Amino acid sequence: MKFTKLLIENAHGEKLSARLDLPVDGEPAAYALFAHCFTCSKNLRAVTNISRALTQRGIAVLRFDFTGLGESEGDFADTNFSSNVADLVYAARYLEEHYQAPAILVGHSLGGAAVLQAAGELPGVTAVATIGAPCDPEHVSHLFDDAREEIEEKGVARVKLAGRSFTIKKQFLDDLEGQNMQERIRNLKRPLLIFHSPVDNTVGIENAAHIFQSALHPKSFISLDRADHLLNDEADSLYVGAVLAAWARKYIDLPQDNAAAPKLPVEANRTVVQTGAVKYVTDIMANGHPLTADEPEEVGGGNRGPSPYELLAASLGACTSMTLRMYADRKKWPLEAVTVRLTHQKIHGKDCRACETQNARIDQFEREIELLGPLDEAQKQRLLEIADKCPVHRTLHSEVIVNTRLKDS
Repeated sequence: MKFTKLLIENAHGEKLSARLDLPVDGEPAAYALFAHCFTCSKNLRAVTNISRALTQRGIAVLRFDFTGLGESEGDFADTNFSSNVADLVYAARYLEEHYQAPAILVGHSLGGAAVLQAAGELPGVTAVATIGAPCDPEHVSHLFDDAREEIEEKGVARVKLAGRSFTIKKQFLDDLEGQNMQERIRNLKRPLLIFHSPVDNTVGIENAAHIFQSALHPKSFISLDRADHLLNDEADSLYVGAVLAAWARKYIDLPQDNAAAPKLPVEANRTVVQTGAVKYVTDIMANGHPLTADEPEEVGGGNRGPSPYELLAASLGACTSMTLRMYADRKKWPLEAVTVRLTHQKIHGKDCRACETQNARIDQFEREIELLGPLDEAQKQRLLEIADKCPVHRTLHSEVIVNTRLKDS
């Protein structure tokens, strides 16, 4: 995933560590701002998956660490919910000043409550989405129940959250109690998408119901079924990202027939591929169309998409079926559908009777073609011959030149 590291100054002059995820190719059609969960960071795997889904649809995503968390400056003990909201507003204004005002706010857990609170201060925001968000930020105070007496008496206590120790001051609890979320939600006046799991043991599903009831239309609710609060199962965060990207299309200026980059002319013939630091997950923008490639788990990948050779087989299969469709249409033959099934493997040259070389390992594709429709045998045999004339097939059998250079830095 293409990205830029940023430092954003908050209200106290402290530097917030941020990352701007960008579409692989072309200018973003819109920008989103993501607020992470309580005591988490911008680098949570679920956040990365959701961000990738949006960038594949042409939406840039700014994610940052709140003050005192992750790689950001400041002391977490001196922060509270109000300061988190202020961080969000400063991040949004940074986007507006240097790039473009965020059109979408996305918040996870307490970050969801923060985006609901911050939206009223950001007129450029056109849509808001929450994931496992509490209806009232005071909900998180139950996490400190074991230390509440000490916090009330001494004004401060060490609290263990998600296996890590944090200093919580009384001002944090006081700030939570002073929030009025219901009024903010009722006055949101933006499309709202609520994601929540009915088995969320950290923030109960009743919170989603309260947010939904308080908000005005348009509003939508998506059940995350068996997901946990942090979306630790990768399938859950991938689902959230896919649904969020599709929903966002309705409320921001994206082409409705293709939510990726603006349409490019056929002659542009431009494909951009980028592999980041997450195993072998690779983002592809093929002349404006987003794709994902990966490697199987057994070779160290995440199986998030087809492997390069599977994409090559898909290219051959697509070219074959399209070529047969064109030929049958030109001949006015009753071909109703073409199905092409392919497999690929490496074999030794000596095992191939039709190969000129006998020593090297060569690539072998097995291609099975199924023709549907009332075709006679002569027509079927002719289409079988035409399959070998598809452009990709001919490319694979011809000499190919690949000119490679490093881009000037």
